[in-house]
Amino acid sequence: MNKTPFVTKEKLDQIIADYPTPFHIYDEKGIRQNIKALQDAFSWNTGYKEYFAVKANANPFLIKIMQECGCGCDCSSMTELMLADALGFKGEDIMFSSNATPAEEYAFASQIGATINLDDITHIDFLEHITALPKTLCCRFNPGGLFQMSNGIMDNPGDAKYGMTTEQIFEAFRILKAKGVEHFGIHAFLASNTVTNEYYPMLAKVLFELAVNLKKQTGANITFINLSGGIGIPYTPDEMPNDIAVIGDEVRKVYQEVLVPAGMDHIALYTELGRYITGPFGALVTTAIHQKHIHKEYIGCDACAVNLMRPAMYGAYHHITVMGKENDSCDHKYDITGSLCENNDKFAIDRILPKIDTGDVLYIHDTGAHGFSMGYNYNGKLKSAEILLHEDGSYQLIRRAETPKDYFATFDCFDIIPDLCQ
Repeated sequence: MNKTPFVTKEKLDQIIADYPTPFHIYDEKGIRQNIKALQDAFSWNTGYKEYFAVKANANPFLIKIMQECGCGCDCSSMTELMLADALGFKGEDIMFSSNATPAEEYAFASQIGATINLDDITHIDFLEHITALPKTLCCRFNPGGLFQMSNGIMDNPGDAKYGMTTEQIFEAFRILKAKGVEHFGIHAFLASNTVTNEYYPMLAKVLFELAVNLKKQTGANITFINLSGGIGIPYTPDEMPNDIAVIGDEVRKVYQEVLVPAGMDHIALYTELGRYITGPFGALVTTAIHQKHIHKEYIGCDACAVNLMRPAMYGAYHHITVMGKENDSCDHKYDITGSLCENNDKFAIDRILPKIDTGDVLYIHDTGAHGFSMGYNYNGKLKSAEILLHEDGSYQLIRRAETPKDYFATFDCFDIIPDLCQ
């Protein structure tokens, strides 16, 4: 099986003439259509809102697309909060879900009116020493143990650093209610990158039942439940993608089964689907610049793990298309590598591909989330440009490639290497 790039070789050749590889490219049409499909799937819930997970892709040009489509921002750091605020997101359009949170970040979140999602019960006192408790607060829940679905996909919340235990979240609601908080939310993230329609309905049932019990035992006015992220994408070509319409409808059934009989049908649902929204609609474009024939066959690229860390960090699979050779026989086995001084700097290991010649353009699929955003500067490597392919076929540079001046910029207050900082 194969994956089809969202851009043609002819268009890429045109773009490369203006902006040399490597670069990440994003498909505006695909992103907009995907957001609409998500919103349609949950349109039955009056208060539904998607808060795009900024950590997945923090490019402001892409965040503006989310804003135009009616999405909010899910932020987890000071700079992400600053970005959302600078782009004109209002307080209620910003969720602040962080952990081990510095005081100044809580202060800024409060200042701009973001909805704060408390990760730990001890953060109640911590937050109260920084600012007055807001009238609306959310608490993150971690039930512990294992989270398993019928197809065997699971995660281990009990081993995760996030969220409050069952006992703690009940106590937190009591404390916050006594301190004057009027509106409550619940948040949880129990499994990552699930490619199954089961995950969200199962998570929803856990949180809906928790909400009913919290209401009964604490009297708290729960106004929203945040199902967070976890809906994944099919990185391998043989995986079936999630059906967001089915997922939305199954969550609706659980909502009617659990919340409606409890008189809690006013509760709004939120999601934070960074990977699902942008992941399939981004690609890393790189050129084969070397061939090496030793104990294995290697193709060296002008991109490296600085541009896409997931394969090196997780052993993650990203499909690769050799542009212009989509119909050629896949009869060569390669390791596709970057130039870092690390042996795990490989985009693919023992990958069966068409014959690759020096100068061929490789299209690495599904980098629209946790691709550029996870980049770093090890070995003094510089981050790439980012390109937006518009719906009309035009393209736009939305981030220039880094230069050595950028790399040395944080030394500009010293005289040790003044020429490099100019």
